[in-house]
Amino acid sequence: MKAMVMEAPGLENLRLKEVADPEAGPGEVLVRLRAASLNFRDVLALRGGYGSRQKQAGLIPLSDGAGEVVQVGRGVRNFKPGDRVVNSFFPRWLAGPPDERFLQQDLGGIEDGVACELRVFAADGLVAIPAGMSYLEAATLPCAAVTAWNAVRVHGNAGPEQTVLTQGSGGVALFALQFARAAGARVIVISSTASKLERLQAVGAQHGINYSDDAEWGKTARKITAGRGVDLVVETAGAATLKQSIRATRVGGMIAMIGMVSGPTAELNLPLVAMGSLRVHGIAVGSREHLEQVLAACAVNGLKPVIDRAYPLADLAEALRHVESGRQFGKVCVEIG
Repeated sequence: MKAMVMEAPGLENLRLKEVADPEAGPGEVLVRLRAASLNFRDVLALRGGYGSRQKQAGLIPLSDGAGEVVQVGRGVRNFKPGDRVVNSFFPRWLAGPPDERFLQQDLGGIEDGVACELRVFAADGLVAIPAGMSYLEAATLPCAAVTAWNAVRVHGNAGPEQTVLTQGSGGVALFALQFARAAGARVIVISSTASKLERLQAVGAQHGINYSDDAEWGKTARKITAGRGVDLVVETAGAATLKQSIRATRVGGMIAMIGMVSGPTAELNLPLVAMGSLRVHGIAVGSREHLEQVLAACAVNGLKPVIDRAYPLADLAEALRHVESGRQFGKVCVEIG
């Protein structure tokens, strides 16, 4: 089979290679992958950014894939050849709260990922793709959509009469916007360009703030909510936005801490957090159960993932540079076969 392999850290060290075809063992499923999607974590992993927590050579990257079952191992009863499936981000986290044991196994970092034609998965780490959803659409879900769902619905409990603030036009932000609107919440978005704000409002946002023109956008968000503040901020940028996110959040509100694209460390105004009774809640993707909930929510509400563009597998380095640039609107994907 063909696989994209990182020979050493650096996007320039990606090589499309022929490697041995895997076979399904007991309790496993062999999947012919048709599509995969990219996340910012993939850029970090391919630059060796996770240190000892990842393979530094010989890594097959990417964590989110969808494809067709071609072989099942002994004891597998829930899948058969021909079934369409998508993988869970943490193969061992099936349900319940996060646990260190579950988070020690992920794809495209600690273990080889899905940038290949064939891959073996534990049967428990797969979920069936519903009719009407393409492989490309399904491949966008395991990391970005599950993270957004965990933030907005599981922990944020967003619903009618509530206001959610999202940041930018990446995968997590767009899924958060879609899930919040489907739950009946009002959504405020921030972005750096007027054109992206228009597109975000077309997806469903009611209010847009251009943070390039408005450095105090946290105060502006409060004005939009008549001084009360937003109930939930889906924090995907990190260091550059956390201060304003705190200012935007109502007393007793929540900041779902997810991304670090603007840096991993930030000054935290402790009095504002304490006096505002704010909850800063870290979101580490989610479980297989959360992925099942996402698939059901998409089917019931007719939600379609927003896909920026799809590249062939051979152009994975170019796709990753596009993600790193921050110019995308929605998910960047690769077509495998």
